[in-house]
Amino acid sequence: MKQTVLVVAALMSLLFLSCGKTESGCQPKTPASEKAEMVAYCNSNGINYTEHASGILYEIILPGSGVTPSSTNTISAVYTCKLLNNTLVDSNANPTDFYLGGNLIDGWKIAIPLIKKGGRIKIVVPSALAYSCTGRGSVPPNSPLFFDITLNDVK
Repeated sequence: MKQTVLVVAALMSLLFLSCGKTESGCQPKTPASEKAEMVAYCNSNGINYTEHASGILYEIILPGSGVTPSSTNTISAVYTCKLLNNTLVDSNANPTDFYLGGNLIDGWKIAIPLIKKGGRIKIVVPSALAYSCTGRGSVPPNSPLFFDITLNDVK
């Protein structure tokens, strides 16, 4: 009987110790914890931002016209992506197609519908709405990102 109680107690201890931990030990930052860094980037780069409820800071350079993109649309865009130390992460000079409801970062899914075809937007995306605490490629974990996006088409 004592052995059964000890085994149950050991199993319960392991269960409680593992609760709340992620496999990778990944600890995402909140948008609020990155806001000061994001605001400083905007201020030093001449971005007259508006804050979205999600934590994204954005400036609509050109609103565009026509249909507003939604998660069911494929968009065609030209963009530049940088870390907040201005290190270039990615860019394209030729329009590239993306399915807005697909594997895009949440920051794009939120910000792109703020403009229309022909529009241009600058966004600073908190890491939680980009690549979070895992990072990706040359984007380190917990890195907010800057994007300058021109929406060439909405299909």
